[in-house]
Amino acid sequence: MTVVGPFGLTVQDRDLTRDVQAGMDAVEHALTETVKSDVPLITITASHLIQAGGKRFRPLLVMLAAQFGDPAATGVVTSAVVVELTHLATLYHDDVMDEAPVRRGVPSANTRWDNSVAILTGDFLFSRASQVLAELGPEAVRIQADAFERLVTGQILETAGPRPEDDPLQHYLDVLAGKTGSLVAVSCRFGALMAGAESWIVDILTQYGEKMGIAFQLADDVLDIASDADESGKTPGTDLREGVPTLPVLLLQQTPVDPADPSDVRLRELLTLDLAGDDELHAEALGLLRRHPALERAHRETLRYAEEARALLAPLPACPAKDALEGLCDMVAVRTV
Repeated sequence: MTVVGPFGLTVQDRDLTRDVQAGMDAVEHALTETVKSDVPLITITASHLIQAGGKRFRPLLVMLAAQFGDPAATGVVTSAVVVELTHLATLYHDDVMDEAPVRRGVPSANTRWDNSVAILTGDFLFSRASQVLAELGPEAVRIQADAFERLVTGQILETAGPRPEDDPLQHYLDVLAGKTGSLVAVSCRFGALMAGAESWIVDILTQYGEKMGIAFQLADDVLDIASDADESGKTPGTDLREGVPTLPVLLLQQTPVDPADPSDVRLRELLTLDLAGDDELHAEALGLLRRHPALERAHRETLRYAEEARALLAPLPACPAKDALEGLCDMVAVRTV
């Protein structure tokens, strides 16, 4: 039994462990080499989050999906590098928009340097991802372009917020499908496609990736409220501070206020205030939300998405890779405990 990938995922098959670890090592090396530039500052800033570590969730999914074809096929590692570079680029931009001071347990790029450097570094990573992607051919370029359009659309939807006629919770789930689900789905699609898996298997794994992307982002919603910085590697309550409602807050807002519960009344009051500039009010709101039943409801909703992802895998042939993908569904529960 060997621990591979993010969150201590346990893989019990030696051949799968060897293949996945070899692929992940190759991705790590390629990431480091790909972001090197003739301009020393660019190399330093572009390497900043790579060196900070991270879960490498998307490359892991590429490697697992590739097991349904030829995992050693040309294009598997390359496509994993593409999706991870794209993901990393979005983190630089996200931290600017969120004014986040910490990412992966280290100062964010916008904090260490400034917003302009962070934005331009993200742009640089997008350009390098495009260069690598070009090696995979026009179909891969189209797939990535479609996913990137969804990703940007999701970000714009989040920035614009729901319209008066929209259901805020459904709007948020649509945002997650675009911002997160799209690229995770492409990770599974690329892995299976580059490995030459049958088309019906590619379709199932793509659907699984979309659902798992949403489940893991919902788990992050719960972690953002429930964990401290040492556990998550990020500043807790970032979205709460910025007034961006995530799953726990949206579920809270769906329920009527309990006038007999002073903490519920106080939490609703705090959520109407600007918490960005007041650390004490932010800490109070975070503490109350951690104790509110809405957080447990968010936990259950996250598990529901993970179970739906697991159900999608049922038609796939039994194999260690399928077991590992099911194990990722279990890890959603572990993360949100």
